Order: sequence, then C-alpha cells, then structure tokens
Amino acid sequence: MKKKALYIIGLLLIGFIGIKLFQYFTGPSEKYSDLKVIAHHFNGNGYVGSSTCMECHANIYDSHVLTAHFNTSAFTTLDNLKGSLKEGENTVNLMDSEIKLTTIDGKPFQHAKIKYGDNSVFDWSMDITIGSGLKGQSYLTDQPDGLFQLQASYYVPGDMWINSPNYTDRLSPLRPVNDKCLKCHVTFAQNPKEYPDSNRYDISKIVLGVDCEKCHGPAEKHVAFQRNNTGANGIDSSLVKLTSLSRQQRLDLCASCHSGLRNNQIQNPFKFLPGDTLSNFSKNYQSLRPSKTLDVHGNQYGLLISSKCFTASDQMDCITCHDPHKNQRNEPEYFNSKCLSCHKQDDMHCTLPSTKMGKNGSNCIQCHMPVISSKNMQVQLKKLKNTTPIGIRTHNIAIYPELLENEKLIE
Repeated sequence: MKKKALYIIGLLLIGFIGIKLFQYFTGPSEKYSDLKVIAHHFNGNGYVGSSTCMECHANIYDSHVLTAHFNTSAFTTLDNLKGSLKEGENTVNLMDSEIKLTTIDGKPFQHAKIKYGDNSVFDWSMDITIGSGLKGQSYLTDQPDGLFQLQASYYVPGDMWINSPNYTDRLSPLRPVNDKCLKCHVTFAQNPKEYPDSNRYDISKIVLGVDCEKCHGPAEKHVAFQRNNTGANGIDSSLVKLTSLSRQQRLDLCASCHSGLRNNQIQNPFKFLPGDTLSNFSKNYQSLRPSKTLDVHGNQYGLLISSKCFTASDQMDCITCHDPHKNQRNEPEYFNSKCLSCHKQDDMHCTLPSTKMGKNGSNCIQCHMPVISSKNMQVQLKKLKNTTPIGIRTHNIAIYPELLENEKLIE
C-alpha cells in the first residue's frame, strides 16, 4: 500500500514537472495569453518590449526610459517633435525648393514645394523619429516602396530645422533606410525578404529604441516563465546576464553599434544576440587603426581599445564606467569617481596648473576625454555657406597637450 502511494505521488510529480516544462518551452499559459509579441527573432524567440519588463523591474525601467539609448528611436508624434511648427519657424529653404514642417489630419508631415517650373509638391509622413534629441532628430517616412530618411532634420544647438547631414542643397531623392542604418537605432527589425539592402519593413513589428532586449535578448520566454511561476525559485536561463559574459563578449555587445559603420557585413546584423562573437557577423577594419585616425563619431570602441587605460587593464570594458540603465550625462562627479577608482588620489600627479584646474572644475574627463569636432558628422545651417561640425566626446583616454598649451578646455 505504501509503495502504491509513493508510486502515485511520483507520477503526480512527474506530471507537474512535465506541465511546467511544456509551459516554459511553448510560451505562456492560457491565463497569460495576452502577452503581446511585437516581433520574432530569426531563432523564433519573441520580443515583447520594455514596458513588459516594467512589471518586475519598475525602478530600472523608470531610469532606463530617460537614457539616450531608449530614446534613440520612437514613433513620431506631435508630443516628441522637438522643432517648432509655427509659421516662420517651420521651414528649410533649399536652392530650388522649400520644405515646410506641418500637420495633416493631426499628424506630422514634411511638405516640399519646388520653387520653379511646375511648382511640384510632395507630402511625406513623419513616421519614426531617430535620435534622442540631445543633439538633434532625423525622421523616417514609411512609403509603399519602403522606409526612407526625410530631408529636413532638427538641430538642437541652433533650435532650428536644417537640411539633413550630407544631403545636397537641393531637393534630393529620399535615402532608403536598410538594416545597416537601423541596427544601431532599434532593438530589432526584419526585412520580409531578408535582402541586405532592402528597405521594406512592417514598422508595426520594429522594436524601437535600444531597449532591454537589445542587451539581454528576446524576453517572451522569460516573461512567460516569471508570470507562471510567481514567487517560485525556478531556474530561468532564457535571458542573458551581462555578468555571465566574457569581457570580449560584453565589448562586442556595445561594439555592435559603437564601432563605426562595419560595412563588411557577413550576416544580417539583427541576427546578432548578446553573447555572440561580433566578428562572425560584421567587421570594421578601421577599429584597429591608430586612434588618431579614428573619427570621434561612431567608433567609440576603436578609440577606447587604443587607450592606455584599456590596454593596461584586463577587466575594463564599457560598463566599467557606464551604467546602461541610467542617464548619466552631465554627471562629472560620477565619472571622476570612476577615474579615481583606479587612479588613487594619493598616487596621482596631475600636471595641470591649479588655476587651469579650477577653470576646468577639477574634471578629469574634460581634459582626458575632451569634446572634439567630428570630421564625419557635419551639418549645414541656414544662412551659413560652410558646414558646422558636431562636437562629440572622444573615448580615446589620453593626454591632450595641445588643449593645455592653447588653454582650450573644450566645453
């Protein structure tokens, strides 16, 4: 009798474990069938968006939504449009045309009109905003023949609408936007036909922003598991923990966007997942060039690995100094503390005269990672013939004697 009871209990336990394993590998139970999947990765795992992560990680979510990563792309609305739509403030004048920023049926549009000849007009919906708005915003339009970048952008330092960088001073054909353009501004997108240069997307299935799932992987299974195991201590290995990765794997994750154009594409960039080896997906030979030849725009990885701070350490990586969950801009004390965690005050000797040190606010970053004008990223402002470079903080941590000699402590 006792053996029979144990046998029944054993069968029940096996059945319970079987049900749980089935739920884990097949997705949420009927109780949680409302879990909305925005898109599926090539491996079949689903992206559910960071708002779903908020259920358990509210504090992290609340700080992450303030970061430039999270805000690097979004569906365009009148609320997140930085530039003015007021008459007299809403135009970009080109040599042969005028682009006016306006609304049609309550939605943002760019209205272009040729000044001469037949005075042709064009109306393009502003569907996706690219850029967090720190330096500017550009806009994408979803047309029947694909996704394109619009010609008018917003430039924050000048509080003005401008001709998008590298466009001519005439009304030009809109630039098609493909995977190589999107990969650093969205978490996931998939071309229906998977052609590398195709710009056709279902924008309702693009996971916008550089979000939780960009760094931890698609979260559908994780959310389903957690919802169905509330309070349980079950083991869930469906998401990637950055602490479980090697140093190079962590660097590769950041370098997938912060190592230049990576024009040598080996595989679709959206197939890359945290923990993968980046060189199996794409290469940028410029990353290995001497740091002085690298532009400050885009290749922060190449600049960082050229730095003595990096080469002298077997642990340093991007998250040594950056917390991707927080907006840490304009926090010099935080970054100074990161410098001093290695360069102890008692052992450190700064050659900067005390007067200049005071002028610089005793800010290590201001001297050793100054803001430098990009040669690649430039804008052409109205009423100015010459282009204006964008200033970006270099990630080549070094001594810049020319700044000290000329007293140019760049702001």
